[in-house]
Amino acid sequence: MLTVSSNIQKFINQLLIWRLKHVNDKYFIVFLSVIVGILAGLTAVLIKNTVHFISYLITFNFFDKYQNILLLTYPFVGILIVIILLKYVIKKKAKPEIPNVLYAISKLEGKMNPSNIYTTIIASTLTVGFGGSVGLEGPSVTTGATVGSSIAQLLRLNYKQTVLLIACAGAAAIASLFKAPITGVVFALEIFMLDLTMASILPLLISSATGALTSYLFFGQDVIYNFQLISKFNIREIPFYLMLGVLTGIFALYFTTVQIYTKKIFKRFSSWFAKLIVGGIILGILIFIMPSLFGEGYQTVNSCLHGDYSYLFEHSLFYDYRNNIYSVVLMFFAIVVFKSIATAVTFGAGGVGGIFAPVLFLGANIGFLFSKVFETLGIRLSESNFALVGMAGVLSGVMYAPLTGIFLIAEITNGYELIFPLMLVSTISFAINRSFNQHSIYTRKLAQKGNLITHNKDKTVLNLMKVDKLIETNFIQVHSDDSLRKLVDIISKSQRNIYPVVDSENNFKGIVFLDHIKHIIFKQELYDTMFVRDLSFHPQAIVSLEETMKDVVRKFQITGNYNIPVVNDGKYLGFISKANVYSEYRKKLNYFSEE
Repeated sequence: MLTVSSNIQKFINQLLIWRLKHVNDKYFIVFLSVIVGILAGLTAVLIKNTVHFISYLITFNFFDKYQNILLLTYPFVGILIVIILLKYVIKKKAKPEIPNVLYAISKLEGKMNPSNIYTTIIASTLTVGFGGSVGLEGPSVTTGATVGSSIAQLLRLNYKQTVLLIACAGAAAIASLFKAPITGVVFALEIFMLDLTMASILPLLISSATGALTSYLFFGQDVIYNFQLISKFNIREIPFYLMLGVLTGIFALYFTTVQIYTKKIFKRFSSWFAKLIVGGIILGILIFIMPSLFGEGYQTVNSCLHGDYSYLFEHSLFYDYRNNIYSVVLMFFAIVVFKSIATAVTFGAGGVGGIFAPVLFLGANIGFLFSKVFETLGIRLSESNFALVGMAGVLSGVMYAPLTGIFLIAEITNGYELIFPLMLVSTISFAINRSFNQHSIYTRKLAQKGNLITHNKDKTVLNLMKVDKLIETNFIQVHSDDSLRKLVDIISKSQRNIYPVVDSENNFKGIVFLDHIKHIIFKQELYDTMFVRDLSFHPQAIVSLEETMKDVVRKFQITGNYNIPVVNDGKYLGFISKANVYSEYRKKLNYFSEE
């Protein structure tokens, strides 16, 4: 086994040497973007098909008119299998959420554990296949991103190239799922929040197109949301779209709030079994009462887009009320309210998935509900158009990705007939949620910990700089009990004007600043009666290894110091200097600005 591994490594080394001699970086990245696009596309296809197969196996014998009691148990069983497999068989955690990709980019130099590929595929397909009310887009993106990261690590690419391959994989995954290559590119730019140069756009476009073509090879012309726009936009409908924008913004805020607070509630449970029992029971009951909450809900969205609301009552206890318009409106409202809760408790119980599909589900139903309410008032609106625009509105509001929402719907409908209402509703929804939450549901936790990379190049560069890489250790240490005589002797041999003071166990006690003691260093009568402890002082600021460079820069600004000591658990490590920080900052800034 070791011989085989050694031979593989030797082959890779030879390949890399050949590549460096014969293929420049730009052409090599373009080639890799094709490979990543194919693999990410295949991953998305595999996840989607596996879920459909599992769902078909457990629900093919259901009758439309009668509620099946098994809906009470399927989500519980699926999440239980996921927990057992991850905890006791595979013994690895699945990290399917997009924030994990953002964290890897900002704090791990883009390095993701390859095991996340199979753990995410297994966990997400079982969760959603058995009815977990979450989506597959997030797991598809993160699995693809892990593939891109693994290839980059294998080929020893630098940080910028690694991040680019991760973004290419994310774009390809979205493009493959929706057969929407432009949406894939926009998604990568908005969600991964990378400050990409023009040289990086080409690989993104190629990878996204490759992912979409890969999906075409397996699914042909079939798409997730099969829809042709019939009713064109009417300028007289603007007031209604304005109201829809407000409504989607409110529900985007509601969805975000439910996810945040449900997560806090489930954190109080110390046992995974307690989380499973509580979450599984709540989820089972919700799906039993409203079967359309089962799984990711792409069939439900398709029904909305075609003006068919029969899904509200299929397999339901309320089947006999399907022709009553007031029952329809009430059922719509219940679906809209409880979808967010179903998604949150799926995660809380231990399920694995994403929020992309639930958000689209929520938006389609809100748009449909909106049109139905006005229908009861005698005003006829296009259910399909409002469902489509509602999808873009909620997606923009929850994910803070208005361009992704706009282009996704534009590509689904094969045109830009609804571009004006899409822009209007997406902007309003985004503005409403943003006014209450500075960061999206993807970036909230990262931002709170200072781990968020943004389009702001200055913040990006600072976030990528690490304290431990900038520590200077060529400062001569002195001890608290050293006499002035010994200190003067050390000063005579040193080029520095700062001397860290430590004890016998290297605990940091303060510093001696040469400018502060110039008036006594020539008073020989004090050499044996004055000691370092009498001359040292504790600096205004110290730096720990865990601090961000943004915090370090702030300390330089507040204190006006040129050097600040670095201390870890009380132990002296060295100094970090303003000059060194600035030099490293300029170096990284130039690196990211290169075409």
